[in-house]
Amino acid sequence: MKELKFIAAGLILLLASCNDSKKESDKPLVESSAVLTSDPVVYSFAFMGCNRVDRGDSSNASTANVLALQSIFNDITALKNKPSVFFLLGDIVLGETNTTDLNNQLQAWLAQYKDTKFSNISTSGIEIVAVPGNHEMLDGSEKPLSGSTGVWLKYMNQFMPSDRKQIASTATLDNSMTFSFVRNNTAFIVMNTDSYNPPTKQNPQGLEGIVPTNSILNWINDFKANKAIEHIFVLGHKPYYVSGKSCTGHKGLPEGPVLWPAFNAAGVVAMLSAHEHDYQRWQLPANTGTYQIIAGNGGSQGEAKFFGYTIINILKSGKVQLVSRGFTKQKHGKYYRLPYPVDFSTRDSTILTWSKNANPYPNYTDSKDCDLKK
Repeated sequence: MKELKFIAAGLILLLASCNDSKKESDKPLVESSAVLTSDPVVYSFAFMGCNRVDRGDSSNASTANVLALQSIFNDITALKNKPSVFFLLGDIVLGETNTTDLNNQLQAWLAQYKDTKFSNISTSGIEIVAVPGNHEMLDGSEKPLSGSTGVWLKYMNQFMPSDRKQIASTATLDNSMTFSFVRNNTAFIVMNTDSYNPPTKQNPQGLEGIVPTNSILNWINDFKANKAIEHIFVLGHKPYYVSGKSCTGHKGLPEGPVLWPAFNAAGVVAMLSAHEHDYQRWQLPANTGTYQIIAGNGGSQGEAKFFGYTIINILKSGKVQLVSRGFTKQKHGKYYRLPYPVDFSTRDSTILTWSKNANPYPNYTDSKDCDLKK
């Protein structure tokens, strides 16, 4: 009899635990930080990149890590304080082959996104802004893939703000996917960090990692001079700082040495990126000023200990809060399968102070330029 009572009590505790787990994403984000209790959110947005699988790891036509993607979409749409904008920062499909494969993968990805049986992200009211990555823009040898821009725009143009400011393309650079726009008192500069540039005599296959630097600098200065703009963010698939190192090769941004000083001079809050399959938060080179935040933990195989997305909250006081949410990925199983249970929760939270952050994540210092190839 006593054994039965113990078993019954255990079942009650187990059911309560499962019930709490299911309701984790239903809890309003304001409950995850005491800061928000007296300083409410007036505007928020989220970002995430790198959800594609490796070759041979999925039979799904979209080549997305579908279980991780579905979990992320379900969590973000279940939040009571949903972000207004969700940036997808590239490598959402495998790509890096030819335009036929890229076309088929993006077509399948879009169909999956719109399928309300998969998730209700498409009917949630969240504005989706999509940014291409190297897997969408380059071929298998990491060189510009001719025709990739047209294929991306065919399917993803609907995920580019209609009120965006654009840059005219030139004979040497296609700027179709680099733009800026404003929401509330926050300005966004979105960079295609692998803008297509045609072959030349000096570079017969074109160059990887090119951005329209002068136009980006002009936007930064314009937003800095605009009194209605209180916060500036720069977004692009490739980061400049990775694991404490400035990167100008394949892992990073060739124009970083020019752009980063301008970010600091203009008070850019952060550069938001993916590419590295990890979640990282840096304030370099001097542990002050502009942040480098990487949310390349969308579901691709790599260093990330958890898969998820990151939210930026603009608070009533003017402070900027970061909240990274995610679930622990499988430690010993396949990365494209879900662990049990899916423990979605806040994994990092801080106020993005301009001075040295009180809780650096992680605590490293800058060093020499990182390797060109990983």
